[in-house]
Parts: sequence; C-alpha cells; structure tokens
Amino acid sequence: MIQFLKRKRILNKIKDPLVEFVRLEAFGGIVLMFFTILAIFIANSTVSESFLAYWQGYFGLHFGSWELSKSLIHWINDGLMAIFFFVVGLEIKRELLTGGLSSMRKASLPIFAAIGGMLVPALFYVSLNLTGSGTHGWGIPMATDIAFALGILILLGKRIPVALKLLLTSIAIVDDIGAVIVIAVYYTSEIDWLYLLYGGGIYVFLWCLNLLKVRNVSVFLILGIILWYMLLKSGVHATLAGILLAFTIPAHANRNVFEFVRSNLVIMNQLDDSTSEKQTEFKEKHVQSSVYAIENNCVEVISPLHRLEHLFHPWVAYLIVPLFAFANAGVLIDSTLVTNIAEPISLGIIFGLFVGKPLGIFLFSYISVHLKLAQKPLEISWLQILGIGFLGGIGFTMSFFVSQLAFTNVQMLSLAKFSVLIASSMSGIIGFLILRIFSRNQE
Repeated sequence: MIQFLKRKRILNKIKDPLVEFVRLEAFGGIVLMFFTILAIFIANSTVSESFLAYWQGYFGLHFGSWELSKSLIHWINDGLMAIFFFVVGLEIKRELLTGGLSSMRKASLPIFAAIGGMLVPALFYVSLNLTGSGTHGWGIPMATDIAFALGILILLGKRIPVALKLLLTSIAIVDDIGAVIVIAVYYTSEIDWLYLLYGGGIYVFLWCLNLLKVRNVSVFLILGIILWYMLLKSGVHATLAGILLAFTIPAHANRNVFEFVRSNLVIMNQLDDSTSEKQTEFKEKHVQSSVYAIENNCVEVISPLHRLEHLFHPWVAYLIVPLFAFANAGVLIDSTLVTNIAEPISLGIIFGLFVGKPLGIFLFSYISVHLKLAQKPLEISWLQILGIGFLGGIGFTMSFFVSQLAFTNVQMLSLAKFSVLIASSMSGIIGFLILRIFSRNQE
C-alpha cells in the first residue's frame, strides 16, 4: 500500500506539465496581489514622492566608449520582462507541441474563446476612442493576466474542476500569442534596420543550432542576451527577444525514456553487484560514478525546453512579475484622476475589460460549440465559462505592459493604469462570485 501511494505521488508530479504550471501561476497570483496592494498603498502614503522617483534612477554598464544605461523601471520593463516573455514562449511552444493546443480538437475552444476575448474588447475601446489622443490604447483591454486569474480560482478550492482551470490557462496562452503579435506589429518605434539585420542573423544561427541538435542551454541563453541587445537597439521592443528565443529552444531530449530506463537498470545492477566488494575505497568510487551517471541520464532524458521552463518559471512567478507590479502599480490616486474616470480612454479600458472580455469569450465559445467547430468539456457548464470570461477581464500585468507602450504622457499613463485596476478588480469580484455561487449549487 505504501509503495502504491509513493508511485501515485510520483505519477501525479509527472502527469502533466500544465498542471504544475497552473499551480505555480495560482500561487504566483497571490504574491502578485500582495505586491500590487503594497505598491498602491506606498504610492498614496507620505513617502509617495520618493517611492515613485526611486524607479526613475539611472544605472547601466560601461566598457570604454560603449554604454548601456537605463532607468530602473526600464531595466524591469525591458530587461526582466524579456525573461517573463521567454517563459511565456516556452509555455506556448510546449502547449503547441504536446499540450492543450497540440491538436485542433483540443485547441479549438480556447482559440475561439481567446479570439473573442481579444476582438470584442478592442472594438469596445475603439468605438469610444475613434479620434483623440487615446487611439493607441486599443491593445490594453485585449490582455489577460493568467497569474491573477488563477490566483482567484485557487481561492475557490476543489469546487472548480481541473478542466476549467486548464481551459482558462489555454485561453490565456492563446491570448498571449495575440498580445505578442500586437506588440510586434503595432507598438514598435522607428526601426534601425542595421541592428535588426544583426538580430536576424543571430536568430537564424539559433535555429541552425536547434537543427544541428545542439543541447547546451548556455549557448542558447548567451546568444539570447545578444539577440535582446540587438532588438533593443533596433527599435523593436526588446522583450520580443524572449519569445523569439523560446521558439528556438530544442523540445526533444538527447535520449528517449526507454534508453533512460535501460541505462539506469544496467547501472543499478552494477551498483548492486559492487556492494559485495570488500574494498571500501573501490566501493565508494563506484557508487559516486554510478550516481553521477544516473544524474547525467536524468539531464539527458529531459528536453532543454522543459529544463529551462522548470528553471525559470518559479523566478518569473514569484519574483519578476511581482517586481514588475510593485514598480508599475504605484498609481497616485488624486481628485484629478478620479474626475477623469469618465474620459474615453478610461471608459474604453473599463468597458473593454469588464464587459468586452466576458462577452467575447462567452459569445465566441457558444457560437463555435453550436456550429460544431469546437467541443465543450462535459464537466464544464456555460455559467462556468461565463465566470472565467470575467476572470479573463483581469488585464493587470499585460495591460500595464501595453499601457507603457501605448502612452508616453504621464497623466494618460496614470489614467490607463487606474482604469486597468478598476476594471480588473470588478472583473475578478464578479467572476469569483459567479463561480462560487454556481459551484456551491453544483455541489
């Protein structure tokens, strides 16, 4: 019985990388909530001025005539967030190859839902900002913050079926693909074609390494840093280097599971035979060499993609994204900001996230299922899809990020962030209540 339980725990750990992803993102969402509230509190306290000024301090690297200097908030938004997009890219590639987006049967419902969740909010925003200074902000309400959304789902406990959590995650991943395309195509400044050409050459070289079956992750990461610098200098947003690098990371291991098992069995048998040796020194050396060989086999059987995702995901979920929130969510809420809440920019973001997101996700899901273009899991109801539609309206991290790209004016940026906070809060509360009430009735 004990042996059975041990095997069950091991199987649960390796069952599905997406389950581990959901767990990490959910707890990361709770950390994110804490730092968001803390940033808002500090920004509206007596130390507000020094807190906001702190992020504007410059520092950088100097080597002779070469210099790379940026403000702290730019290092976070352009540098650390590139690592965030790198992990997003790894998750996207994994899901496209082996996960919930690996076949049209699995991917059809999340794809249709995500398209509706991007298109309808953008239309809401554009309809309220056809002219004026806010036209560039149409990408803000398109985003979904998966960490926040899953953080709310975890508060509901075991009432929520795993299939619903995975559906929300898949929708958010497709949503991320859309956000990356929008950032690359629309939110790009003037381009320096020479640096872009250098970056393109590095990217081709990365793919050549992939095709040549190079599995040394250090080589990919070093070239990824150079790619990031080239895109930074080219005018294309540097965070896209993370996504581009992720797609070049090999997704196949050096050896398959059968070779892994056979090799380890041989080593274990040899190790078992060596226990009869009387020479302690020989026995110890043999044990050490056997352990190192098994350790090397464990590395060889895991693909570089899975190794890097496992390595970086906790850092992103528990450090980088909370730090981004802490640096960017510090909105000084004054009477002017509250008065401007009826401005088209604010209304476009609030209506886009709070109304457009759930409407788009629910409507496109319903139509695709009834036209037999997609299949709804039997354990998920339409009310639950409406609930995760509202959770999809929690734009937060990605909406903040797009706001930084859309608006350079400080007042407009503060208004956009304030609107994102309002819409995300309302969406989270309504989504939580719908799922809680429905799940209670279901039980």
